Amino acid sequence: MSNTKHPSIVCGLIGSGIQASLTPAMHEQEGEAQGFRYVYKTIDLDPLGLDVDALPQLLTAARQMGYSGLNITYPCKQAIVPLLDELSDEARALNAVNTVVIRNGRTIGHNTDCSGFAEGFRRGLPGVSMDKVVQLGSGGAGAAVAHAALSLGARQLTVFDIDPSRAEVLAASLCERFGEGRCVAGTDLAAAMAETDGLIHCTPTGMAKLPGLPLPAELIESRIWVAEIVYFPLETELLRVARAKGCATLDGGGMAVFQAVGAFRHFTDIEPDADRMRAHFLSMVGAKSN
Repeated sequence: MSNTKHPSIVCGLIGSGIQASLTPAMHEQEGEAQGFRYVYKTIDLDPLGLDVDALPQLLTAARQMGYSGLNITYPCKQAIVPLLDELSDEARALNAVNTVVIRNGRTIGHNTDCSGFAEGFRRGLPGVSMDKVVQLGSGGAGAAVAHAALSLGARQLTVFDIDPSRAEVLAASLCERFGEGRCVAGTDLAAAMAETDGLIHCTPTGMAKLPGLPLPAELIESRIWVAEIVYFPLETELLRVARAKGCATLDGGGMAVFQAVGAFRHFTDIEPDADRMRAHFLSMVGAKSN
């Protein structure tokens, strides 16, 4: 794509505590590789002394300053929804937006967390059995991943959360979309793990700042596959234990990369090189982990 069509593109990321995000670098380097100037700014609410109440003003400012789009992260993914002109079907079903495209003054909300996990899963765990799947965590990312799991063909998804009512609400909404009984809120983790084909982990446990296992190691059997969404570190304790037992595994890098791939596509109308973006991501994670 010639750089005459895209002399420059400006996008941004709105959220709290996002100074260490790898998303800006992934976008900017891919833009440079595609031959155009791509500026991607972090709009961190914390140092600015702002909260979600500032979203209307930030959205207006982005429109006025000629931004092509915004990525949205914690704690704004749901608060941004009523402020937008349009929503994709996925964003509406999830009631959460992580990508806002700005075109001709109009704002269109998308959710590339869902498609990002799905693409990473298809590439990283092709052909695995998905008759029964256990998911830990039903927060914002967990909701997107649960939608993706059912879209990928999980016949029954059992969701566990530290707040059982949150898992119940998510399960009910998923059954409305995918059919009665496709998702249930779990009550007995040991029993569910004894019957499952795979485990998806969507809680913060295992992050560098919150190390540890999200479930007892003895519940992880060699016959199951394990998918992680935590990506810093790329090899969490959960993945280390699962690999040592012989499980097929998927690290959190796939979702991190492919949500960015989807957002880049929305913002620029250019097809990014997903393999190149993943290689760049891995080089940054390696550098940050050392």
